[in-house]
Amino acid sequence: MKTIISILTRFVPRRYLQRISHFILRIVAIFYIGNKKECPVCHHKFRKLLPYGRIVKRKNAICPSCLSLERHRLIWLFLERDTDFFSAELKVLHIAPEYCFIKRFKKLPNLDYTTGDLESPLADVKMDIREIPFGENTFDVVICNHTLEHVIEDLQSMQEFHRVLKPGGWGILNSPINEKRDVTYEDTSITDPAEREKHFGQRDHVREYGLDYTDRLTQAGFKVNTRDVIAELSDEETDRFALIHYDTQTAEDLIYFVNK
Repeated sequence: MKTIISILTRFVPRRYLQRISHFILRIVAIFYIGNKKECPVCHHKFRKLLPYGRIVKRKNAICPSCLSLERHRLIWLFLERDTDFFSAELKVLHIAPEYCFIKRFKKLPNLDYTTGDLESPLADVKMDIREIPFGENTFDVVICNHTLEHVIEDLQSMQEFHRVLKPGGWGILNSPINEKRDVTYEDTSITDPAEREKHFGQRDHVREYGLDYTDRLTQAGFKVNTRDVIAELSDEETDRFALIHYDTQTAEDLIYFVNK
């Protein structure tokens, strides 16, 4: 199973995976039913979660029912416990919408919820985040998770998020972070997918963010507050919800919470 998942995630385009993966994993889920792990997004329980990773496979990473990963489960808990996302009247823009969130967010009567993506068949609006097709001060909330590392003009995209947010609006702008790097590593001359995987960790990444990621968000105009959701949970919750990558908490396990 680990090898199959690794091959699929490395070489099959995301737009195709989004169409078929949930059907396949729903069948697999039958063999994982148990009570040791629980997904806070879909509330299904399993004896363990599925492994996931393009190069290095992580155990207990992906929920067989809703396809949530560690970062999605962290975001859900943050939204549920630290924001008014599930109760306030909010106009929301969700970029590169994840399967585990879409139907659940669309069902919330308090949200005016719009999804956008350049390629995803799940999105409402086809859009390039370098030029978001909405006016200034349109949205109360913007969510963009693990997308900016795919975009060469990331600062331009961050500025677009800032532009379309209303004054007082907020967002979650998470990206993979290598906390061993103080400065983001990028080289636009590297275009071969195999070389990008070697340098940036994934075949369709164009950089590897370092600890200066928050500085880039600040440069775009945001006030940035990193939130450590795991620190607010008990060890039992952290283990049961399978929240930590590779059994070690890193900068990637933080929520990058921004305000305009």
